[in-house]
Amino acid sequence: MLAAYYEGDHRIVVHDVERQPPGRGEVQLQVAYSGICGTDLHIHDGDMDARVSRPAILGHEMSGTVVVVGDDVTDWASGDEVVVVPLDWCGTCPACLGGNSHICHRLNFIGIDSPGALQNFWNVPQRVLVPVPPGLGLREAALAEPTAVAVHDVRRAELQKGHKALVVGGGPIGLLIASVVRAVGGDVVVSEPSPDRRQLISQLGIRAVDPGDDLATVVSEWTQGAGVDVSFEVSGSTAGMEAAVMSLATRGRLALVAIHSRPVPVNLFQFFWRELTLVGARVYERADFEEALNLLKNGAIPTDVIISDVVPLTDASTAFALLHSGQAMKVLVDCNEVK
Repeated sequence: MLAAYYEGDHRIVVHDVERQPPGRGEVQLQVAYSGICGTDLHIHDGDMDARVSRPAILGHEMSGTVVVVGDDVTDWASGDEVVVVPLDWCGTCPACLGGNSHICHRLNFIGIDSPGALQNFWNVPQRVLVPVPPGLGLREAALAEPTAVAVHDVRRAELQKGHKALVVGGGPIGLLIASVVRAVGGDVVVSEPSPDRRQLISQLGIRAVDPGDDLATVVSEWTQGAGVDVSFEVSGSTAGMEAAVMSLATRGRLALVAIHSRPVPVNLFQFFWRELTLVGARVYERADFEEALNLLKNGAIPTDVIISDVVPLTDASTAFALLHSGQAMKVLVDCNEVK
């Protein structure tokens, strides 16, 4: 079987390796598609070398089919189409005991801390599987993980029907959040500096604005001076954080989605003055995956627009290059196709 390894120094190399049987309580999946995300790019660029052991098989966004079940597996059978919630928790830390196993203190993020989906066959614990609903293709189901991120973000923001929401950053996650907001019944505007991405978002009937065109005035006119009920900071920039805070209405909620690896200034006076709330949104829970799959099946997520490229596993390095170019939205790796 083939597997794509991150070997350090921006190198993704595909190797022919021996296929291993699943262990007790594990299933073996034939991976259909694996998506590449911003975290994978950070790993590829060496930013997470202190955490990621090398060589490493990346990939935590995926869809596939059960082909073999290990001992003590009773809930799954060969032929089942599934996605993976790539979180393996300890069950004993304060977060787990408090019902928050998705942010376990000793979380094994599968595809980062342990081998991921960029391979033909993948052995995973049975408890991380979620069934793909009938009628949803595996290509579209591969977006379950990033869509679950968006569902979790919107839930954490407590967004309700009729709320106005500003999404700061129109990349794949920003577009997914905007799509989920729209599905919930919210009114959404996306702030995005890239004209190509703004055009793409606008084609979906979602308003996209250039943050350089006096975003404060745009928000004021849109909300009749009140500000938005919810803002989502997805850009990871200082300017994006400032815009997300300053756009909020009285008692508005800011959902922090982007990973800010370094401290950024935050206008705490605005939080005091308008009684704002800041919530973190790190990953997702199983219910978020289930809702994500429903949204994908019902057509609420514009999969044809979000999936911009599909490359074979033997060309996995091309997926990273496409994302680095800034010209792609979501790149999928077809883990069964070879060039």
